[in-house]
Amino acid sequence: MRAKDFLDEIQSFGVNFFTGVPDSLLTPFLNEILKTEVNHIVAPNEGIAVSLAAGHYLSAGNVGCVYLQNSGLGNIFNPVCSLTHKKVYGIPALYVVGWRGEPGVKDEPQHLFQGKITLETLKLLEIKSFSLDRDTKKEDLHARLTEGFSELAAGNSVALVIRKGFWDKEEPCSVQNTFEVGREEAIECITEQLSRCVFFSTTGKISRELYEIRERREQLHSLDFLTIGSMGHCSSIALAAAQGQPKKQICCLDGDGAALMHMGAMGLIGAQKPDNLIHIVLDNEMHETVGGVPTISGSIDFGSVAKACGYSHVYYGESLSELNQILAEIKTAAAGLTFVHFKVKKSTRTDLGRPKESPKENMNQFVEQLRRKI
Repeated sequence: MRAKDFLDEIQSFGVNFFTGVPDSLLTPFLNEILKTEVNHIVAPNEGIAVSLAAGHYLSAGNVGCVYLQNSGLGNIFNPVCSLTHKKVYGIPALYVVGWRGEPGVKDEPQHLFQGKITLETLKLLEIKSFSLDRDTKKEDLHARLTEGFSELAAGNSVALVIRKGFWDKEEPCSVQNTFEVGREEAIECITEQLSRCVFFSTTGKISRELYEIRERREQLHSLDFLTIGSMGHCSSIALAAAQGQPKKQICCLDGDGAALMHMGAMGLIGAQKPDNLIHIVLDNEMHETVGGVPTISGSIDFGSVAKACGYSHVYYGESLSELNQILAEIKTAAAGLTFVHFKVKKSTRTDLGRPKESPKENMNQFVEQLRRKI
């Protein structure tokens, strides 16, 4: 189905507010939203998107559309169960859910269990779901939306679950930025300069690029924990690891979307103040891993946030020379919780590989090295 037809059909039912967190299976739909004049907010996390849709409904009286990957269903549990559900306020919402890890469809390991329980999760939340696939025609979509909107009118919520192959074609997002250093180039510089660090890398292409760099250098992967799922939680994992291994230097490689998703982690890190943790946010102002939809990081001064949260050393850079200078200063500075906000361009290689080892194999190699006494 053409993304334009899909959006037009939803709008024909009076939906004019869209919010959510991007997903690669929804890329054509999101691209269509970006080039159409609709009320649209890219939310830091899916729970906030539900709350935005609720606020829109309260003020405007019509249903909001919340888009998300099925991995984000966990983030909507609280607002769905304690806010929008019919047994509370009965605020309807139309969900568009990308079904990653669908049983029988090849996908990455972090999506498999979530994919298995996706429809069960929606049923548990009492959200009526309709699965859409490559055989779904416009008249089928209209019929399902007609049925769905009778549910919405009764204060219930409805989900359109998008299966792989639903869209006619996946058009690349045209959003770009003007920064000069590629993310992989920055990671290469960081890992070379901070070679004594233990690395925790966030979900998505940052972890894949870190893995590729180790492969090119013929280095072991035992000093890298690749957080392939649980977006937004890498920095919290790194915090506890830094506290558990105070004699080792821990470096968290974060992304802007991940840092925004659970920004409270920065407050916790600042309050705990581990002096052996370096938190680096590689910021390209977009959710590049899942299609390139912009984040709100262009209006966020992460450095000021870090200072307010209690980080001891805070740096900002955009060029490779600035990054090298920052890393040199970090190596010679007094111990202390450190934050680096570094801007990177949209720059993913088309031949970017994926880890050959399973998540458990990566973890087992990693913990053996992490727990080893200096």
